[in-house]
Amino acid sequence: MNAPRPIHPGEILREDFFPEYSLTAGSLAKALHVPRDRIEKLVREKRSITADTAMRLARYFDTTPQFWMNLQANYDLATVPAEAIKSIEPRAA
Repeated sequence: MNAPRPIHPGEILREDFFPEYSLTAGSLAKALHVPRDRIEKLVREKRSITADTAMRLARYFDTTPQFWMNLQANYDLATVPAEAIKSIEPRAA
C-alpha cells in the first residue's frame, strides 16, 4: 500500500484558496505586501512557507499561522528520503 502523496502548502493555496477568493499570485502578493515572486514560487511549489508568510496568510484568510506552518512541516517531514536517516543508530534509553 502506497503512502499518500505529500501535499505542498502552495498546492493548497493554489487549488483551495485562489479559486474560492478569486485570487492570483499578484493580487495576493499585493494584499500581503510581499514581492509577487514569493507567492508565485510558493504556488509553483518552488518555495517553502516561512513564518513571515504564514503570519501574513493567517491574517489575510483569518486562519492561524500554525495552520500554514503545519502544512509546511507535514510536507517537509513526508519528503525526507528514508535513506537519509537509515544509517543512524537509535540511542538506547
